[in-house]
Amino acid sequence: MKTEPMLKIFKDYSVSDVGLLTRRNSAIDVFRGLVMLLMVFVNDLWTVRGVPHFLEHFSTFEDGMGLADIVFPMFLFAMGMSVPYAVESRFSKGFSGESTLGHIFSRTFALLVMGVFIVNSEGGVDSVIGYGTGVYRVLMVLAFFLIWNAYPKDFDARRWLQTAGIAILIFLAFTFRTPDGGYIRAGWWGILGLIGWAYVFCSTAYVLLRKKPLSLLLLWLALIIINMFLTRLRSGHFLLTGPTFINDMASALNLGNGSAAIMAMMGVLVSLAEKNICHLKGSVRLVIATAGSILLLIAAAVSHNFWIISKNLGSLPWCLYVGALSVAFYTILRLMEFSDRLTWFHPLRCSGLATLTVYMIPYLLYSISGFLDLHSPQWLEGPVGLVKCALFSLLCLAVTTLIVKYGCRLKI
Repeated sequence: MKTEPMLKIFKDYSVSDVGLLTRRNSAIDVFRGLVMLLMVFVNDLWTVRGVPHFLEHFSTFEDGMGLADIVFPMFLFAMGMSVPYAVESRFSKGFSGESTLGHIFSRTFALLVMGVFIVNSEGGVDSVIGYGTGVYRVLMVLAFFLIWNAYPKDFDARRWLQTAGIAILIFLAFTFRTPDGGYIRAGWWGILGLIGWAYVFCSTAYVLLRKKPLSLLLLWLALIIINMFLTRLRSGHFLLTGPTFINDMASALNLGNGSAAIMAMMGVLVSLAEKNICHLKGSVRLVIATAGSILLLIAAAVSHNFWIISKNLGSLPWCLYVGALSVAFYTILRLMEFSDRLTWFHPLRCSGLATLTVYMIPYLLYSISGFLDLHSPQWLEGPVGLVKCALFSLLCLAVTTLIVKYGCRLKI
């Protein structure tokens, strides 16, 4: 709801100060959509055999990364790029800073709730009343849609449906049991939860510091320093040992070693950098983007002397290498947009605009295949298996496109 009063930090705002950030960025939509389809693809690799190692997750202490280790941080990067656009769009419509922060916190809460319910199903479900993982996930996704569907503003049954969704989640929470009799808990927040904590940190920081880009840059560098202190070195030791203020601060903000926030904040900074150079010639902007990617590569190579590349550890080389790749990929998409070639990705458009919906569809499809006792045949391995996984990601996109057409789309 629009309100007039603003805190001092939100005053002196001018739409002309942000220019580019008040318009939708199609390249970010495509970036986010392609990365989500890749995420569905790599998440489906478990269903086939003979998968090349470079497509899989590397083990914790294996110095390197596969495709599966790249998609999540690239999604964080895309999410971070979207933050300035989302915030400035709200301000341009007259929303106050207080309401914008409230919106950020409500979105974070939704991601955390979804993350907890999803991650608790990954080890299997042995409920007190007999339902298994398949039923749990179907009811879970149904509840998510009932609560966070993008209902029309004049839809009278909205509150009743949302109440029903909340009731389903409460029912699942009370009847859920792990195979060893454990209860539902936030052992870790899951992928959506990690996205939520990175989102609230970077979005709040942007709202408070959006007129001070240097402060945002320094905050990003501070996250890198935190990562350096809290990540295991090649030698097996840490730069800091024992309880410290840095450990306590990172724990209080649910940052871990800061790797997720590093990727998201990097996206924020790229959007701000693009806004500041949008008046320059295209060739100059390309040189600047290329230089930025190269600098990240150099920084990654230097840090690689001290830390291994590891997604599970959230190491600095992993963050910086993926950051360099993300900047390069986004630059290519921007070039395609300027030359009117971004329309090539129009069939995948729904993946970028209904990303969270695409993410939920596999849970439904896996559950349905379990009900029907459908399993991947033994001959689905190697290249044929990879084609199957690619088709599965396109099937999730097709299902999303269909249900969005009929008014079912998650919006938080």
